[in-house]
Amino acid sequence: MSEQEGQNEKKVIEGKWTTGLYDCLSEDISTCCFTWFCPCVAFGRIAEILDKGETSQGLAGLMVVAMSQIGCGWYYASKYRAKLRHQYSLPEEPCSDGPIHFFCCACALSQEHRELKHRGLDPSLGWQGNVEKGGSESKTPPFVASSMNR
Repeated sequence: MSEQEGQNEKKVIEGKWTTGLYDCLSEDISTCCFTWFCPCVAFGRIAEILDKGETSQGLAGLMVVAMSQIGCGWYYASKYRAKLRHQYSLPEEPCSDGPIHFFCCACALSQEHRELKHRGLDPSLGWQGNVEKGGSESKTPPFVASSMNR
């Protein structure tokens, strides 16, 4: 088994991140470098997976670039971190999504990218590639019913 395959088979515990926010260099150096030098592409891949193919990698990447031009790229990206957390019931740690993307965007993208990989999805394949690779049923996150509020 290659080192890359071993990293992708990291134990997934429900409701817990598979890696820490600052595990960039110790967990997966290639993902770390990719998110640091190509953050828009990394974000586009993450967004396409989280949107289940309804948003293309290119469109999501362009949106984050456009939002960055007016100083709001971090805000747009933080919304997808929240979406990832909700899909996998992950805690909002070490702080809320906005500050994480504002102060440590590359670390956040790297963690999100690793999370998808450890949960069996390959962001580089896009949504359709992942569906074709292993079927969408096994890759779709579990549905978590929201509590009823009165």
